[in-house]
Amino acid sequence: MRTRHTSSRTAVALAMAASLALFPFLDVVRAQAPAAPPGAVKPAAKPAAAAPAAAQKPVDGGWPRAYTAPSGATVVLYQPQIASWQDQKHIVAYSAVAYEKKGEEKPALGSVKIESDTSVALDDRLVHFKELKLSEVNVEKLDRDGIKEVTGEIEKAIPDGERVIGLDRVLASVDKSQIIPKNVEGVKADPPKIFYSTTPAVLVNIDGEPIWSPIKDNDLKYAINTNWDLFQHGPTNTLYLRNEKVWLKATAVQGPWTPAGTLPESFKKLPPDENWKEVKASLPGQKPSDKTPTVLVSIEPAELILLTGMPNYLLVDGTTDLLWVQNTTSDVFRLGKTGPVYYLVSGRWFSAADFTGPWTFASTKLPPAFTKIPLEHPRSRVLASVPGTPQAAEAVLLAQVPQTARVNKKELKAPDVQYDGQPKFDPIPQTSLSRAANTDKDIIKVGDLYYMCFQGVWFMSRAAAGPWEVASTVPKEIYSIPASSPAHNVTYVTVVEEDSSDDWVTFAAVAGYTGMMVAWGCAVWGSGWYYPPYVGYGGFYPVYYPYYRSYGAAAWYNPWSGTYGRSAVAYGPYGGVGATARYNPRTGTYSRGVAAYGPYGARGAATAYNPRTGAYGATRQGSNVYGNWGSSYVQRGDDWARTGHVTNRRTGTTTSGIRTDEGGAVRRSGPGGSGFVGSNGDNVYAGHDGNVYKRGDDGTWQKRENGGWNNTNRPDPSTSGQLERDRAARAEGATRTKDYGNYQSSGGRSAGTYRSGGGSRGGGMRGGGGRRR
Repeated sequence: MRTRHTSSRTAVALAMAASLALFPFLDVVRAQAPAAPPGAVKPAAKPAAAAPAAAQKPVDGGWPRAYTAPSGATVVLYQPQIASWQDQKHIVAYSAVAYEKKGEEKPALGSVKIESDTSVALDDRLVHFKELKLSEVNVEKLDRDGIKEVTGEIEKAIPDGERVIGLDRVLASVDKSQIIPKNVEGVKADPPKIFYSTTPAVLVNIDGEPIWSPIKDNDLKYAINTNWDLFQHGPTNTLYLRNEKVWLKATAVQGPWTPAGTLPESFKKLPPDENWKEVKASLPGQKPSDKTPTVLVSIEPAELILLTGMPNYLLVDGTTDLLWVQNTTSDVFRLGKTGPVYYLVSGRWFSAADFTGPWTFASTKLPPAFTKIPLEHPRSRVLASVPGTPQAAEAVLLAQVPQTARVNKKELKAPDVQYDGQPKFDPIPQTSLSRAANTDKDIIKVGDLYYMCFQGVWFMSRAAAGPWEVASTVPKEIYSIPASSPAHNVTYVTVVEEDSSDDWVTFAAVAGYTGMMVAWGCAVWGSGWYYPPYVGYGGFYPVYYPYYRSYGAAAWYNPWSGTYGRSAVAYGPYGGVGATARYNPRTGTYSRGVAAYGPYGARGAATAYNPRTGAYGATRQGSNVYGNWGSSYVQRGDDWARTGHVTNRRTGTTTSGIRTDEGGAVRRSGPGGSGFVGSNGDNVYAGHDGNVYKRGDDGTWQKRENGGWNNTNRPDPSTSGQLERDRAARAEGATRTKDYGNYQSSGGRSAGTYRSGGGSRGGGMRGGGGRRR
C-alpha cells in the first residue's frame, strides 16, 4: 500500500533527511592529475594520460547517504533532485528514500518532496537545509503510522551539521534561464589605460601623483599611494624602486628606470619594524640580469598585457576562428591572426584592432564563438563574463547569495572612529545624504543621525564621533547611494531581522559589499568609477584613505570560489593590495601603507578586503566578511559548516553507523549488523508523480511497483523528461564536485578552468586545447 502523507512533524523529519546529505566518509578517486597554474606557458596542448592521485572526499560526503537509527532500522537517502531555489533562500527538492526495519530483508522504497529555507557557506561550497518541511511522502508498504515512524527515525539520527548538500550539485540542477540578473545601475565600462609588452615588464600603479611620507630619523621618503616599494632620496632627489631583490633608480617617476647600483646608506637605517621587513630583506640588492624588466608607470588606473615573446595562438576547440593567446597570464583572445583582439579584465571585455589599442568596451557585442569555449579549456573561466552563458548566470547567482550573521546589540562594541581633524562630510550626489571623507570608516549622515557600516555590521550614533550602538534598522535612503559614490558598497549590507524578544539582530551582506557586483548580466569587479582618495597633511605623516579600484590588479573571476582573484605577476610585490596607510595621533605610531588596487592573492585568497579598514574577509582558512570579528557576539550564518560538517568530514568521524560510497552500493554497518542495503548506487530517482524510478543500462526508465522494478510500465513523457533532466544534472553535479576536490588538492592552481580535473570531455583537450594557428 502506498500512502501520501503531509504533516508538520514530517517537515522536521525531512529536514533531517536532507541532512543525510552529507555524511563525511565518501571517497572519490580523481581520474586526472591537477591542471597547471592559470596562465602557465606550455607547448601545444595534447591529451594527457590519467595520473593516479590520492582519493579526494566529496565536499558534501557523497551519495547516497545512509544511517542506522536507534531502533536498528536503516534509512537510505538518495541524492535530492533540486526543483527550484528561489532567491537562493528557499529550496524545493525531491528525493528517493529506502527504509528497512531491523530484522527485515528488503527495504521499502519511496519518494519525498522536501521544502526548506537554506543558508550557504560559499567558502566551503555547501548548502545547509534549515528546518525542513516534508510536504509529500510516498513509501511502499507503509501506512500512515509507518510513515510517522520513518520520519521520527530520521529526526533522531541526523545531526544539524550534516544537513547539507554540495553547492555544485545544486548549481548543476538550477534552471539557469530563471536566474534574472539585477544589474547595478551606473556601473561604468570605460577602458583603463592598457599597456602591452612582449618583453619582461612591470606595471607600477600609483593612485594619482606620488604622496611622499617622511621616515623618522631618515632622509628617505616613501610613496604611500602605491603597492610598490618606491622611495625618494632627499639629498640627491633620486627615486628608487624595488622589484623583488633588484633595485632600480630614476630621476622622475615616469623613468627611464635603470639598475640602481650601490644604494644610499639610508636604506640600512630604516626602522627595525614590520613596516620594512621585506625591504631590508632585499638589501643590498641583487645584480640585475639581462631580463631586467621595463618599468611602466601610471598615475591613473592601468592594466598590462604581458606576453613572453610574440603571441602564441591556439585555436579554441569547437570554433573555426577563435584563437587563444597562450603565452600570457592575461585572458586574451583573437578572431583570426589579423582580426580584433579581445581582452578580459575585471569582468569586462575590451577589444581593439591590435594589441596596441585603442580599446573599446565589448562585453555586449562579443562574437558568438565565445559561447562555444569548452569547459575543458584552461581559460574557460572567461565564460562567467560572456553574457548569456550558463556560467555567467551562475556567477550572478553566487554574487547574490547573502552571507549572514547574528549580532548581539548589547555586547558588540563598535570600532574606534578617528577623523583627520574635525569631521568632514561630503554630499552624496543624487541623494540627500552625505558621507564622511576624512576617516577610514564608512559613515553616512542621514538627517541628524549617523550610520556606520563596518565589516558587514551597521552602527548608529547621534554624533559624528559616537558613541555608537548596533543599528536595528537602516534608513531606506542609504540604499539609494549610486555607484558613482565611493560609499556605494554599503548598500549591499542589510538588516535581515531584529528579534524584539532578545538582544540580537541579523545582518546580511552580498558580494557587492566586497567589490563584486552585477552588470551586463555578469559578475564584474568594481563599479568602474575612479574614487579619488582622501589625503591630509596635518601632522608629520600624511594621511591617505583610498577606496576600491576596479583596475590595476588584473582581476579575474575564480569559478571555484565565486570571487575575484588577481594576477601576481608584474603588478607589484604586495599583491596589488595592502593595509591602508594610517597614522594614529593618539599613540604617535604609524602603519606603512600601500594602495588598494583590487582583490588580493593570485588565487582569490582574501576576497573581502576593505581598503578603508584594512580588514580581510575571506582568507585561505575560509571565512567571510563577518569572520573578521572573531567574537562570540557575532555569530556567522555559515558557522554550521565549520563547527559541524566540515570538522567531521576532515576527521572522518560521524554520528552515523553507515558508510557509503558515491556511485556504488550502500553498505550497512553498526548495531544493525552488516550487509548491502542497496546495489544501485545513486541510480534511484524520485518522480514528481510520487513514484520511484531507476534508469536501465539501455537508457530506459524502470518504475518501482509491488516491491520490484517494472520494465513495461514506463513513465509518461513529462515525467521521463523530468527524470532525464535530473539525471543529467546529477551527473554534472557529481563531476563538478570531483573537480572542486581536484581544485582544492591542487592548492587552487587550477582556477582558470571549470574542469580542474583535467581530461578530455566533449571534444576539449586537457591543458588547453586547440591546434596551433
